[in-house]
Amino acid sequence: MRQLNAVDTQFLNFETSTNVANIGGLAILSGGLSRADLVALLARRLHLAAPFRMRLVPVPLGLDHPYWTEEPAVDLDYHVRELALPAPGSDEQLGEQVARLHARRLDRRLPLWEMYLIHGLAGGRTALYMKVHHAAVDGVTGADVLAGLLDTSPEPPELAGPAEPAEPGSPAPGEPGEGEGAIDTREMLARGIAKAVTNPANTVRFLAGAIPHLDEIPLVSQMPGARTISRATRHLVGLVAGTAAEVPAMPRMVVPRTPFSGRISAHRRFAFTTLPLEDVKLVKNALGVTVNDVVMALCAGALRQWLLKRDALPDQPLVAGVPFSLRTPGDRRTGNQVTIMITTLATQVADPLERLMAVRDAMRLIKDRSSLAPARWLQQMSDMMPSALTGLASRAAFNLFAESAGPINVLISNVPGPQLPLYISGARLLAYHPVSVVTDASGGLNITVFSYDGSLDVGVIACREMVPDVWTVTDYLADALVELKLLVEQQ
Repeated sequence: MRQLNAVDTQFLNFETSTNVANIGGLAILSGGLSRADLVALLARRLHLAAPFRMRLVPVPLGLDHPYWTEEPAVDLDYHVRELALPAPGSDEQLGEQVARLHARRLDRRLPLWEMYLIHGLAGGRTALYMKVHHAAVDGVTGADVLAGLLDTSPEPPELAGPAEPAEPGSPAPGEPGEGEGAIDTREMLARGIAKAVTNPANTVRFLAGAIPHLDEIPLVSQMPGARTISRATRHLVGLVAGTAAEVPAMPRMVVPRTPFSGRISAHRRFAFTTLPLEDVKLVKNALGVTVNDVVMALCAGALRQWLLKRDALPDQPLVAGVPFSLRTPGDRRTGNQVTIMITTLATQVADPLERLMAVRDAMRLIKDRSSLAPARWLQQMSDMMPSALTGLASRAAFNLFAESAGPINVLISNVPGPQLPLYISGARLLAYHPVSVVTDASGGLNITVFSYDGSLDVGVIACREMVPDVWTVTDYLADALVELKLLVEQQ
């Protein structure tokens, strides 16, 4: 058994009937794929996907974070499902079906994942939608799970099977050993009580670690004096430690209210599109920016256009939350190792080139902050609170955010992926569109991008009541790229 870390547990705790912590992806495949072949593939490779084999074990009275235990016999008949779209099988129909599936909470009595094989797409294609609870995976471990199912050729290679069964009490196959085997209820309670006793020390550690980073913690950064306190504390720490490097100060970011701010509903809209990576790189090379800078600028342009059409564009720039991995190269530990950095999107800037340069400068700032002083405030803050109170505190905080503009306007993530064709049971993967999370705290819109085989595959998930016309967002993303490309070619 392995215990969830504090961030993993937060993804469990904030869930309500409207805030759901599923993340996943929509794979578009050429030709057909049968459910029998998919189940056979999973049966052969389940040992490569540890999160697919793990089930939650809660600690009595919620005194400590839950544990993962290995499910001895994963019921693939339950987890792998099949359906078909009615004719004509359009992308819009597929997006609507995925939105409905993504909004449903996973059964916590079972391993926290489901997979849907979707037939009837136009052009003879097949779709495969997979969702996993965010408590089980982050971006890196989610990519590892996906990689276990994919091949680099149409002919699946023969892979080594699972290792011999471990001795009783050993860590589960594929899990990092932590020197703990099966834990009974009494031991869980004892550990929980011991952690509760030592919790004040976690609070002290959080305050010591967080004060130098107050200006990059969403919501806290907006409080008067946060930047001054952070700057003074960093300077003092630098003097004591003998470090000369000065960490760049973050500007104060006021989060404007938008139509996708506030309390979200239980219903979703999902749209997807594919953008040519070649065009993005053309802009990148011509202007001396990064692919990620261009992606963020495209999102800024699309959001500006969407808001202008509704006469709802704020005078201040939108504030985006950008997930950053805290993993070092080679780190394959399970559990979420992620933080959120905040940046402005320059949505108030009309000129697309000027907007791109403003986005570039804002992204450089948070990258410099991350490289000079990597912040683990999300983990530290999650560790600070006694486990028995974290669920109540998370829901209370989300309820507070729902009555305001929230700590950020939108979540935007750009995930680099493989630049070669991949296959699932012989069917070629044409595109892989991420399907992420919207919450009361992060806003009712999320744009996630995954690069694959010369393309940027985009997934846009939204609250249905806030952004009912989610497909216009993907149209505006394409328009923003065409606009930048034409401007570069005219120079």
